Amino acid sequence: MSGPVLDPLSNLPIGPPVSEGAAGRPERTTIAGRFVRLEPLDPELHGPSLWHETHGTGAAARWQYLFDAPFQDEASFHDFLTRKAASTDPMFYAIVDQSSGHALGFQTLMRIDPSHRCIEVGNILYGKSLQRTPGATEAQYLLMRYVFEELRYRRYEWKCNALNAPSRRAALRYGFSFEGIFRKHMIVRGRSRDTAWYSLVDDEWPGAKTAFEAWLAPTNFDAAGVQRQSLAALRVAATV
Repeated sequence: MSGPVLDPLSNLPIGPPVSEGAAGRPERTTIAGRFVRLEPLDPELHGPSLWHETHGTGAAARWQYLFDAPFQDEASFHDFLTRKAASTDPMFYAIVDQSSGHALGFQTLMRIDPSHRCIEVGNILYGKSLQRTPGATEAQYLLMRYVFEELRYRRYEWKCNALNAPSRRAALRYGFSFEGIFRKHMIVRGRSRDTAWYSLVDDEWPGAKTAFEAWLAPTNFDAAGVQRQSLAALRVAATV
């Protein structure tokens, strides 16, 4: 990535030139991987398994840092999914297990700005069968690849409650760079939220992609399904 240059008229530093054209808008499309696939959220198709995966034991912790709380009944949850499925920003994708066909969670592309080629991943909810699995990592890789290679965005953002330690660790594991804390950024469920900001930009994507694909490769897992090399170690190797 080239750095600032001097404007010939003012002799002041300005940013490097950028090619013309907007990024694409996310579409309601299926994005397939080895462990999971992303499908446009469908309340009828995905609702029953999402209810099972995201409610019951541990639901309070799973929903703690989202804007919505766990729902009292499945009908209310279905209404919630119906509203979200109709949205185009955020654009909701169900995370579906390739083997069982069950929806195990969802995530979105949001704050979509094609003219500046900036987009955010958010509203991430992993069900109990998806957490700490290769599919959880692959779900992030699939969306990144779609954003950078098909839609042609320059900047991919990850934001979370600054108190959400697991989300902050995940952002760094996936290759995002920490950019700072926005103090008193939001009021969520009646409580003040400071927001931690992270980003991954297009010229960092090739190294991140190499690390993701090396980590997801069958050879990186032993017979018990335990990783041989961490994603962080592979990312360091990809940038050497």
